Amino acid sequence: MNVDVTPLPGIGVRKEFVLRNGRRIGVISHRDGQIELILSKADDPDACVAELPLTPEEATVLANLLGAPQLVAQLNDEHRDLPGIHTKQLPVKTNSPFDGRTLGDTALRTRTQVSVVAVMRAGQAHPSPTPDFTLTAGDLLVTVGTAEGLENAFKILTHG
Repeated sequence: MNVDVTPLPGIGVRKEFVLRNGRRIGVISHRDGQIELILSKADDPDACVAELPLTPEEATVLANLLGAPQLVAQLNDEHRDLPGIHTKQLPVKTNSPFDGRTLGDTALRTRTQVSVVAVMRAGQAHPSPTPDFTLTAGDLLVTVGTAEGLENAFKILTHG
């Protein structure tokens, strides 16, 4: 799939691609840091049907929501023949005691036997994060473990 990148002098950059129905969806990254999600008309790619301003945190969460499911689906397929092993996305919320702390500080593997196989941040996968990887609110941890271990890992990330 092709992504068209269009400089917008004095504004920033528009990045977009064509949907199956002919409409274009994209993002305008403003020079001042503002981010807009845009949807164009099918018959006029320069005319927006909708534009939605996003904060950097909202853009990060949206990117994670769009990127993490593919990774989780792949891991679920790979673990299908292993009874009792599950893959789950665990969020690092704004009020998490681990926002701004390292993955090692969570001691998830020791406390729950759950492995963190990747961290999704701003739509980018960070595979096999090391214990010194600093977690940030909005991150999604892609984890593998038993149902009980995953439930306990969620509680730890939420409450400490």
